[in-house]
Amino acid sequence: MRFLPAFDNAILGYHDRSRIIDDAHRLLSVAGERVVLVDGRVAATWTVESGTVTVSPLRVFSRADRAALTEEGQALASFLSDDQNDRVRVGSSP
Repeated sequence: MRFLPAFDNAILGYHDRSRIIDDAHRLLSVAGERVVLVDGRVAATWTVESGTVTVSPLRVFSRADRAALTEEGQALASFLSDDQNDRVRVGSSP
């Protein structure tokens, strides 16, 4: 599970982005979206506002993936807010 910033080299560095991102979501990388990798593939986008990390899934997550995503999101929210907040909100799957 990895939260990547906008325009991260992990996505932009590939000429053939199909290795990391499905064709249906290829434009996310050039649009500057922040993405979440699950098992090495783009599976969600994320934003942060007022210290709360909001995750928007692009596919259905297993319970284990959802739990790991929430845990990693809490760590990110805590880091971004200087340990003042660890709120994460995971949206519903498409």
